[in-house]
Amino acid sequence: MYEDQTVAARVDARGLQCPMPLLKMKLALNQLAVGERLALLATDPGSMRDIAAFASIAGHQLLQAETVGDEFYYLLEKCA
Repeated sequence: MYEDQTVAARVDARGLQCPMPLLKMKLALNQLAVGERLALLATDPGSMRDIAAFASIAGHQLLQAETVGDEFYYLLEKCA
């Protein structure tokens, strides 16, 4: 899951509250080329809403959003 080999960047935002998981993810996405993937691991329940909304607004593709226990895993592809 979080150790997917097709991922160009990983962001561990566990323990951080809104808006930090989103901000850390956005900063990491800015460093990627179009088509590269980013994995985000968070514990903030608000990230479920925030990450999906950001991906839609910014034009990135949310490939996966999964909850495992009290952790949230996201896989995004940079599209713009």
